[in-house]
Amino acid sequence: MPEFLQSSIGKLCKIERDEIAAASLSFLFVFTLMTSYYVLRPVRDAMASDWSDAELSWLWTLNFFLSGGAVLLYGWVVSKVTLRRLVPAVYIFFAASFGLFYLATQSFDDTRLIDQSFYVWVSFFALFHVSVFWSFMSDLYSSAQSKRLFGLFGAGASIGAVLGPLLPVLLGERLGVYNLLLIAALILLLIIPIIFQLERYRQAQPTAPSKPVDVIGGEFFDGFIDLLCHRFLLAIALFLLLYTMMSSFVYFELKNIMAEYDRATRSQYWGMMDLVVNTLSILTAVFLTNRLATRFGLAITLALVPLLLVCGWLAVAIAPVLFLLVGLQIVRRAGNYAITRPGREMLFTRVSAATRFRTKPVIDIVVYRGGDVLAGWTYTGLAQGIGLGLGAIAIVAALLALIWALVAVFLGVSYENHQNRARAPAARLSET
Repeated sequence: MPEFLQSSIGKLCKIERDEIAAASLSFLFVFTLMTSYYVLRPVRDAMASDWSDAELSWLWTLNFFLSGGAVLLYGWVVSKVTLRRLVPAVYIFFAASFGLFYLATQSFDDTRLIDQSFYVWVSFFALFHVSVFWSFMSDLYSSAQSKRLFGLFGAGASIGAVLGPLLPVLLGERLGVYNLLLIAALILLLIIPIIFQLERYRQAQPTAPSKPVDVIGGEFFDGFIDLLCHRFLLAIALFLLLYTMMSSFVYFELKNIMAEYDRATRSQYWGMMDLVVNTLSILTAVFLTNRLATRFGLAITLALVPLLLVCGWLAVAIAPVLFLLVGLQIVRRAGNYAITRPGREMLFTRVSAATRFRTKPVIDIVVYRGGDVLAGWTYTGLAQGIGLGLGAIAIVAALLALIWALVAVFLGVSYENHQNRARAPAARLSET
């Protein structure tokens, strides 16, 4: 790579020269991953408007139990399989599953059960594929590197999330909805050589903070036990649970509004919404996240989006109109990709490899889907049981967002205190 280009990339994205190769591969990894997922996401979300709030809540409940069982199985696999084989095997497995769904849609005339099964499976994949990616990144880079690089990877995710929806938006009617499943599966397989190259780079370069763990070992329930025994991990779980409550409330409102449109139109609308959100998040991730984290610390980085949502929900409560709700959705999702998610993943650089690969999926998947179940039935109870309107529900959401901000401050302060304690012995040693 030319000298001037290396220098420009380093200044723009805060990448050290010896990190450029690994960071570029990591960027390409998450870009390809999110492109594949965002081909599937509009297809999944378009299906939801065919079902009632109660039916959707039941599907989310089913997804929670599926996620719990799958994470237990994954924990057992992690204890037996080397990490070098585990990560590529996960993506090969999911690519094959989407190929099977495609074949099923071509084999049956009545696809209602297939659609519902696909909805649940993609909702599980939506969390699992990203959790494995960030576990891999947290194991590859140190805490100091994560503050500089994870925002860039968030931008890669956003760029992939911009490209992915273009396929259903521009070609959905021409290709057919179900053919998109096969396309997404083929894109997902492109990740495999990138993973192997990153593994080779880690073995040859001093980029990673430590040598990779071969087999983690442990018992079947260790991921769940580890979560329940550590206050820091429980706080991360609560942080994610409150985020899920925010996203679910908005999701139900948008789902109900789009019920009057046909499946293809809904796919296009969801795709266009994804396109707008992820386009806005790219510049934020490239230029803001690493500067927020390095200058102001994780407490402010993690609390920024929750505080914005407190203001947004109060605005919706005062004037419950559609454009404010859409704006809230844009802020929530763009902020999550560009700021909140990279910031939350930085927290996992202070834990062990066993926690990253065994306990982190419990938080990312089981807790998240448990939050979906809680939020789905809470919304259904508030809207259909009690009969609250959007304005009253917005007040409830604003209170939850405030609690979310307080948890974010606790996590950020705890992380920074841990880093300061870790640096103190090294500083004393250098003085002597």
